[in-house]
Amino acid sequence: MGVVNHPNWLTLAREPVISNDYLRVAMFINIRLSSFHFSLCKDIINHKDILLASFFNNSDILWLMNIYLDSSHSAIKYLKDTECNLRNLLIMIGDFNICDSLWDPSYSYHSSISDDLFVIANYFNLSLSYTTDQVSTGYLDNTNNSNLVINLMFLQCDFLKLNTYLIHPE
Repeated sequence: MGVVNHPNWLTLAREPVISNDYLRVAMFINIRLSSFHFSLCKDIINHKDILLASFFNNSDILWLMNIYLDSSHSAIKYLKDTECNLRNLLIMIGDFNICDSLWDPSYSYHSSISDDLFVIANYFNLSLSYTTDQVSTGYLDNTNNSNLVINLMFLQCDFLKLNTYLIHPE
């Protein structure tokens, strides 16, 4: 129960509002980056499955967002209905739990929730980042089903040159 702590990582997570409320999203930032002064910003986005963090680089405020998408897609609905003007959102990552042919070639269907996700990403000037090795990002315990691509990363369009990375399943 709770968030894992490690001496080499700063941990950002919301406190549960009620005792049986489970945390589904957290951010772990290497302590070597602590001079950027990361801060959780629930005064701007206040949803239990969305973490928004700010940090400073010289005189600029930059933003990171981590999302967990539940079966009712409440985080996507919240972002669609909440107007927040975040200049300099660098990255939006998360466990989106959306199977879609747009990012998983092994899946043959398209979801309208994906369209909503792309509208939100576009609003923040973000583009979907693709791994160079096209591996699954969600691994199932059930051997009857294949693994899926459900964890996604959206980068600020100006940073797409950083769009080369690998995911190691172990």
